[in-house]
Amino acid sequence: MAQKIKIGKLAMLVATLAPEELEPFAGQLKDVEYCQGKAGSMNMEKVISAVETAAKRNSIISEELYRETHALYHAILEALEGVMRGQIGAGNMMRTVGLRFAIVRGTPYEHFDEGEWIAVAFYGTIGAPVKGLEHETFGLGINHIG
Repeated sequence: MAQKIKIGKLAMLVATLAPEELEPFAGQLKDVEYCQGKAGSMNMEKVISAVETAAKRNSIISEELYRETHALYHAILEALEGVMRGQIGAGNMMRTVGLRFAIVRGTPYEHFDEGEWIAVAFYGTIGAPVKGLEHETFGLGINHIG
């Protein structure tokens, strides 16, 4: 089974590029549901909540279906592991993040029964809570919805 849409790649592009920079990818983005957002905090619950809120407000996931929220949550945690280098925690470790994020939902496989998948990508900075002492970071998480 060949992949038809690379939702992880699209999520990485959407997280890192400004809306006008995404124009060359308009053909691929029309086949998926997606949104962008920002989150910055020393509290990971706030970052998780920002992504979940954006997904619901932009109708990427349904508020009525637990399995969709559950799939999103696992994609967020996987992406945060990349951002945090495997140790999900910020304030308690004296570090803070400033992140742009993207959520992409699509059907990446040709076979219909493979269903829908969701990808979350973060791009931004992580570091000590002192301006100028942060460095770039990136994370990507992908999970099946149903």
